[in-house]
Amino acid sequence: MRNRLSHLGLYWRVCATGLSFAAFGVGGLLLRIAVFPLLNVLVWDREKRIARARAIIRVAFRCFVGLMQGLGVLRYEIVGRQRLERGGLLILANHPTLIDTVFLMAFVKRADCIVKGGLWNNPFTRGPVQAAGYINNDQGVDLVEDCIASLQDGNNLIIFPEGTRTPSNGEIQLRRGAANIAVRGRRNVTPVLISCEPLTLGKGEKWWRVPPRFAQFKIEICEDIGIDHFIADGATDVMAARRLTQHLQDYFTEGKQQHA
Repeated sequence: MRNRLSHLGLYWRVCATGLSFAAFGVGGLLLRIAVFPLLNVLVWDREKRIARARAIIRVAFRCFVGLMQGLGVLRYEIVGRQRLERGGLLILANHPTLIDTVFLMAFVKRADCIVKGGLWNNPFTRGPVQAAGYINNDQGVDLVEDCIASLQDGNNLIIFPEGTRTPSNGEIQLRRGAANIAVRGRRNVTPVLISCEPLTLGKGEKWWRVPPRFAQFKIEICEDIGIDHFIADGATDVMAARRLTQHLQDYFTEGKQQHA
């Protein structure tokens, strides 16, 4: 009987995960063809329109997370959420699962992010990312300056320094781009440690490969990491970014081990 119930629970989570992602796709399409065109008509000021579009996306992502929790796919805990009640934050997080972005965008006000160029051409995501004015990662040399400008405008910029999800072996390898933004923009870092037990929706995993029980997410917003130490002693921006990247590499690796 216990094995039968376990199998039923597994089958239900597969169906519930599929239903959740189907709802995500349909919701993105509806935002593109109905909600955001109406927003363009009603709100002419570009800055106000972008702010409202981002607020709509935040609510939509909260609904998506709530749907997955309500269907029994996952549970989540957010630690240190009060640290997000500020503006102009440079939020750097590790990236174990497919839905890390959704989680952070759902709970961070005035969130901005760097979006892969491919999402600008995806029919389910093109509408939201264009309406919200997110930063396109195809902008080349202007990318860092656009990120700094967003922070100066009071937005909270979310970046995953790995550039992609953590590989299946769990080895975290950071790129230097996020550190360049922190150093050149003279911004402290707000680190976020994300863990998922048992792991699901990891890099290379099919969405239907669900774990034997619901996934428990823990999202810990940690104390800021100041950059003064890294830019001291007359260090060039290149050297400071290298130092900060190595520090963040160690920070996220140790954080992952503590959550294991």
